Amino acid sequence: MTKKSTLQAEPPSLTGASPDMGQRLRAQRRALKLTLQTVADRAGLSVGFISQIERGITQPSLASLASVAQVLELPLAHLLAQPGGEQRFTVAGERPVYGISEGASQFERLSSEFAGNTLHSLIIHEPPGHRIAPIRHEGEEMLLVLDGEITVEIEGDQRVLRRGDSVHHPSNHVHSSWNHTDSEATLLWVGTFDVFGGKPASTHFGEKK
Repeated sequence: MTKKSTLQAEPPSLTGASPDMGQRLRAQRRALKLTLQTVADRAGLSVGFISQIERGITQPSLASLASVAQVLELPLAHLLAQPGGEQRFTVAGERPVYGISEGASQFERLSSEFAGNTLHSLIIHEPPGHRIAPIRHEGEEMLLVLDGEITVEIEGDQRVLRRGDSVHHPSNHVHSSWNHTDSEATLLWVGTFDVFGGKPASTHFGEKK
């Protein structure tokens, strides 16, 4: 068993991620005595990508950040402020919009929290040219394009999804997506992977084949 760190940090404001997010992730990884390779394997990401996050060279997607935070036993709220899940109903135009950084994807939380809930959902506003790094993790997910279009790649199968198109797949298949257009794309994402950081990880992946 790995000893949990007692690292304490004030949560960031709702406007985005903690400005020292990469430093917090590195400090926690070292406190847990984990290598970059171990974190990458367990989070379903590449070693290079984890290193770039720690050095502040790149900003992770919401799923990537949640996956790394779970591996590091670090509450996501210490890295990214998000709306709570107390609401049963949400109203268009009144939902808080948040993101990890300026110029990256922006999110609106749809799902609520209650005993036994397993689904999590978001509306994602994907800016032109934005790319999500390849990732694999537990669960399943579905993506529906509400407006615009994006390219999705799952296990090497690359498709362009336009308004009204969708994809549903096991999340342990390596998947990535990017907005190949010069206009924002709006997406509905629903999945069993907890992108809100309310539950601990139930599964760690082993070495990648």
